[in-house]
Amino acid sequence: MGHIFYVMGKSASGKDTIYKKILEQMPRLSTVTLYTTRPMRDGEKDGVEYYFTDEKHLEQLRTAGKVIESRTYETVCGPWTYATVDDGQFDVADDESCLMIGTLESYEKMCAYFEAGKMVPVYIEVPDGIRLLRAVKREENQKKPNYREVCRRYLADEKDFSEENLERLGITKRYQNTDMEMCVEEILRDLDK
Repeated sequence: MGHIFYVMGKSASGKDTIYKKILEQMPRLSTVTLYTTRPMRDGEKDGVEYYFTDEKHLEQLRTAGKVIESRTYETVCGPWTYATVDDGQFDVADDESCLMIGTLESYEKMCAYFEAGKMVPVYIEVPDGIRLLRAVKREENQKKPNYREVCRRYLADEKDFSEENLERLGITKRYQNTDMEMCVEEILRDLDK
């Protein structure tokens, strides 16, 4: 049975970079791109990081029964929705695996959608102070920095990725991302098992 390796972690934990590095080293993995209604950040491309869409299109996908899971966050810029859509991206051979990136909430919903054992968590962890500095640095590189949203996400992650939630979902393995290369090497060793 193929697996869905699911990369997740708090905001600014480095999960996007780790996701890309895993794909560089394991190009045989297929990928699943999520949909979002949030605005595109500088440097992002539609269909790469996300499919950037609007609520009307997501509602059409829901009506068609294609939305596996979705979640909406009340941001300082208004509501942003993220969704995993069964739009053919999961149509791979039974023994093929794929790589996804998301939140703990989406991971839980994906576990409910797919058969037991299909989902494999890859939880990235970074000390809080480092995460906050990374988030601020990333935001200051945007054309219109929104530090209020950085703070909202930082605080929301404390609740969303609480120890109780991690334990409830059986996530015990944590990959420490204080040294990116060592972290990626450890993940690759585990995924190759």
